[in-house]
Amino acid sequence: MGEFTDKVGAVANKAVGSIKEGIGKATDNEKLQAEGEAQQLKGTGQDVKGSVKGALGDKI
Repeated sequence: MGEFTDKVGAVANKAVGSIKEGIGKATDNEKLQAEGEAQQLKGTGQDVKGSVKGALGDKI
């Protein structure tokens, strides 16, 4: 995947994760809240990966 694809995936994972976390908090569902937090972390990782690819010219 290229830089753009990674960054788009990152935005999606952060958004969906945030929604899951919020619903988990509102409904007192610790499992859903944890899933949301984990998905946001995945998005952060994808964002970093995309930034590295951008800096290295997608050669990794």
